[in-house]
Amino acid sequence: MNTQGSRRFRWTRLSILVLAAMAMAWLALLLLVQPSNQREWSPDQAQLATAEIDGDSLTIRNVRNARYHSTSQYVVFWEQRHYDLKRLDSVWFVVEPFSDWRGPAHTFLSFGFDDGQYLAISVEIRKELGESFSPWLGLLRQFELTYTVGDERDLIGLRAIHRRDPVHLYPMRASAEHRRALLLDMLQRANALAAQPEFYNTLTNTCTSNIVDHIEKIAPGSMPFSLKTLLPAYADDLAFDLGLIDTALPREQYREAYRIDDLAIAHGDGEGFSAAIRARMSR
Repeated sequence: MNTQGSRRFRWTRLSILVLAAMAMAWLALLLLVQPSNQREWSPDQAQLATAEIDGDSLTIRNVRNARYHSTSQYVVFWEQRHYDLKRLDSVWFVVEPFSDWRGPAHTFLSFGFDDGQYLAISVEIRKELGESFSPWLGLLRQFELTYTVGDERDLIGLRAIHRRDPVHLYPMRASAEHRRALLLDMLQRANALAAQPEFYNTLTNTCTSNIVDHIEKIAPGSMPFSLKTLLPAYADDLAFDLGLIDTALPREQYREAYRIDDLAIAHGDGEGFSAAIRARMSR
């Protein structure tokens, strides 16, 4: 190797070492960032839900029941609600695609009681004032994780009526034992996050990955690994293929049959919302 080539090689190697050192230093600084529950939060995520279970009696504090004028104008009500776990009779899987290409989506669960009450639980980033979701920042320990527990008129109505996103609402197959275990496991996780915050991660700690973890915890082996959990708009296909959606419809028909944003828009977010969005469930 001539002198010029040797010098070029040394400079290239030095540049690679410097860049590697800078990347390692940046990663070390990133790992020093700690999650916190003490920040200036967006009003719709200012409170954390917590639950108390006493036998069949369930009390949840900070159930969100916001009233929306638009996606940015709303009044938030934080409520304490009581439920009788003996009356829990259904679980529903909600999928909200929000992109021009099928892949990105938000997913969450709602639990129904035979007295007409529904309780939705949505795993989300906990936004600070002025923040909005970014999948790239979600990889960099920039968002805390939160379990938003709320009324369906809030969590589903926001997405269907005000964001005008397509929303699919699927009845799930689950035994009474599994319904109860799933609800309580999610609420125990909400309690844990109120005590010890965690960071959201776009790949490993998301809305869908947490639902998968909860289902796998109560029914080990029921949720095989699938790339569809990384593209949540396909999560309903995965649930369908696993027999988790309670439907006799064929694969090419079920998604459209359980799309309910038109019903939500037609009804509005007043009383009777949960019954209205299920008006076609007999199909």
